[in-house]
Amino acid sequence: MPLKFRKVAVLMGGPSAEREVSLASGRAVAAGLRRAGYDVSEVDPADRVLDLPPETEAVFIALHGAFGEDGEVQALLNERGIPYTGAGEEASRKAFDKVVSKGIFAEAGIPTAPYEVLRKGGRRTLALPVVTKPARQGSTIGLCRVLNDDDWDDALAEAFLYGDEALIEAYIAGRELTVGIVGDEVLPAVEIVAPEEWYDYKAKYTSGACRYVVPAPLDAEVSRRLAESALRTYRALDCRGFGRVDYRVSGDGAVYVLEMNTIPGFTETSLLPKAAAARGIGFDELCDMIMNLAATDNLR
Repeated sequence: MPLKFRKVAVLMGGPSAEREVSLASGRAVAAGLRRAGYDVSEVDPADRVLDLPPETEAVFIALHGAFGEDGEVQALLNERGIPYTGAGEEASRKAFDKVVSKGIFAEAGIPTAPYEVLRKGGRRTLALPVVTKPARQGSTIGLCRVLNDDDWDDALAEAFLYGDEALIEAYIAGRELTVGIVGDEVLPAVEIVAPEEWYDYKAKYTSGACRYVVPAPLDAEVSRRLAESALRTYRALDCRGFGRVDYRVSGDGAVYVLEMNTIPGFTETSLLPKAAAARGIGFDELCDMIMNLAATDNLR
C-alpha cells in the first residue's frame, strides 16, 4: 500500500518533565516508521523552537507533557499547515488540563471519581483516602495516594511543585485498567497489576514492578462498559488519531475514567502497543496506521 506521506519528522524529547520518557517513545517510533518505509528525521525541540527539516510532509508527535500534549506544538504545526498525529490544538488543551477535562466528563455524563480543586491555602473536603495530582502534568508525575492525615501535607506540596492548582480525587479501590483507541477502533483493555494496587511513577518506571495483562480478564458487561466509555471520552474531548483512556474499576464493576492520554507512551513495551499486539497489530504497522491518520485542525 503506498505511503500517504514519505518524509516525516518524529518530535521527541522536548522541554517537559517527561523528556526522558519522550525520547524513548520517539526513538522507538522513528525505528518503527523506518522499518515501515518512511524517510524519518528525529527532532528534539528542547528549547520550544520547532525547526523541521525541509520537505517535511507530516509529523509524528511523541512529545509527552508540556509543549507536546497541551496544544502548544499543535498550534505551531497548524500555523504551518503541516499534518501531525494525534489530537488537535484545542482537544489537546482540554485533555491535558485535568480540571477542564473533569468538567467535560461531567457534562457528558461520563462517570469519574468525585473530586475537588485546591489552590494553596485551600482546605480539603473529601474524606480520605484520596489521590492528589497536579492539574496539568502527565506520566504520574506529582501523583500521590493519601491514606492518612499524616501524609496529606507532603502529598499536596508535591502536587503544587508543578502548578498552582491541585486536583484531589476520591481514591477508587479496585483494578487499574487502560483502553487504547486508534482511529475509531477500540483496542483490548490492558490491566495493570501494580504493587499494593498503586500505579505511581515509581511503579510505572521500575522494571518488573508491575505486571500487565492483555487482554484484561473481564466479564462481558465490564468489557462493554469500558469500550463504550473509552469512545465517549475520546469523542467528548474531540480527540482524533489515537489515544488511551485510563480507568479504575471498582469491585462491583463500576467504571471510572481517570484521564485521557492524547500522546501515550510509545515504546514497543508501552501499553498502547501491547493492546494493539493483542489485536494482531505489530508495532511497525501501528506506527504506520497512526502516521496515515495525521491531519491539521483545518484538514481532518
